[in-house]
Amino acid sequence: MIHLTNISKQHGSQVLFTNASFQILPGVRTGLVGPNGAGKSTIFRLITGEEEPDKGEISCARKTVIGYFSQEVGEMSGRSALAETMSAAGEVVLLGERIKEMEAAMGQPMADNEMEALLERYGDAVEEFEHRGGYDLETRAQTVLTGLGIGPEDFSRPVESFSGGWKMRIALAKILTLNPDVLLLDEPTNHLDVESIIWLENWLSGEFKGSLLMTTHDREFMNRVVSRIIEVANQTITTYSGNYDFYETERAIRREQLEASYRRQQEMLAKEEEFIARFAARASHAAQVQSRVKKIEKIERIEIPAEQRTIKFMFPTPPRSGDDVIKLEGLGKTWERQDGGQRSVFGGVSGMIRRGQKIAVVGVNGAGKSTFLKVLAGQTEATSGSVTIGANVNIGYFSQHAMDILDPGKTVLDTVQDAMPMANLGVVRNLCAAFLFQGDDIYKRIDKLSGGEKSRVVLATMLVKPVNLLVLDEPTNHLDIGSRAVLLEALKEFSGTVILVSHDRHFLKHLVDRVFEIDHGEMRVYEGDYEYYLFKSGQADRAA
Repeated sequence: MIHLTNISKQHGSQVLFTNASFQILPGVRTGLVGPNGAGKSTIFRLITGEEEPDKGEISCARKTVIGYFSQEVGEMSGRSALAETMSAAGEVVLLGERIKEMEAAMGQPMADNEMEALLERYGDAVEEFEHRGGYDLETRAQTVLTGLGIGPEDFSRPVESFSGGWKMRIALAKILTLNPDVLLLDEPTNHLDVESIIWLENWLSGEFKGSLLMTTHDREFMNRVVSRIIEVANQTITTYSGNYDFYETERAIRREQLEASYRRQQEMLAKEEEFIARFAARASHAAQVQSRVKKIEKIERIEIPAEQRTIKFMFPTPPRSGDDVIKLEGLGKTWERQDGGQRSVFGGVSGMIRRGQKIAVVGVNGAGKSTFLKVLAGQTEATSGSVTIGANVNIGYFSQHAMDILDPGKTVLDTVQDAMPMANLGVVRNLCAAFLFQGDDIYKRIDKLSGGEKSRVVLATMLVKPVNLLVLDEPTNHLDIGSRAVLLEALKEFSGTVILVSHDRHFLKHLVDRVFEIDHGEMRVYEGDYEYYLFKSGQADRAA
């Protein structure tokens, strides 16, 4: 369908890949992986024609429709949410209008050869219209919007009235409604709650019949959707047949084999070079020496590619808190509505959070999860009831909006140094390096950092504080799969108490032992792990 053959690309002095080849095959779901800056976004732009390769060829089957969802939404205004969603399929709408014009023309007298030509054009147009899903375009747009959490009551809302995160959902709905032959998705699960992620997972696996190439930091989503992995790393592109778990295992096996071959080659070269050095001065061995010199010159040297960098940290052993960490009594929170009324976020919450528990707070977007965490962390006042913090409890709070607790004008070094004022510069630099800030990166201003970089800075500043209660609102947002794995292991080993919100199901399944669900202003407590919650709440059936 789409063939990239011997392509080379570099940005300035940075070489992304050289003589790389891969194919996007009909109906195949493929995951695109690799470290930040390796060239994943460039692959998308090459396929869409936004960029051209320095060398090589990109060929695409005729009439192939490509849909590309990126993190750059662009301007949205002047339409309802439904009209904006359908606007991506404008060519399909025009094709439908041409079909109606041709049907009207067929009722008019014309020569036989003209009618024959018209019927041929009409047949081609109808076939294309059916292929593009033109007959159920509006129904499909409504279905996709609803699946992504924008219900019928919001179809007519002006698109400019939606927040940035909800506009991202509308942008994704536009691409899905287009029903393209090739679907390119760059981090489609960002800004989605678990319910919408599950819907998208099922839609891509069942409803969508085209080819898919996507990036995502959601390991479980990747595993459930793709059957093939393309890795962009170390200036090359490598294909693996299988999901992400298979890729991770196979990649480790291939590296072990490469390292073994490298060791064998180095041993052989050492022996040859030792022979050359020993007998180079002897005329009786001149022919043998020259033969071995030529031999080792012709050998293609095996190179071991650099390992992908990941953050390296563990939370320090926290001071022991009392057994009763937080006591909740009749806790409630309401927000003032624009019309002067009040909206209840949650109410009547009572219970005890005990030392060492790992608790997930779950619920649909807008249910009040972040508000609940803010109340627990003392970032906002409860409207009713009380929160009693136990003895010797020190709270560390991570906001999903990292800029909430970072000074945008400071550098990475200044920010980390402020968190540990008594430490010398070497210690501060080492902590920065553990979170992948090395060299000149430590002098970057906070407002110039990406979302993932800001998250790493916040985690670094939390690491130096003697906290025994971590309140984490979407700590995995913007972190890649490798960094999420490191954070997961650190939290599993953390001996204090953890309360968190996350839409990463893999993260939750391997960490939490208790679940609080906020649903329509009520709090339900599940005394078990995340799998237990899925089973008892009926979510497991929906995912299946």
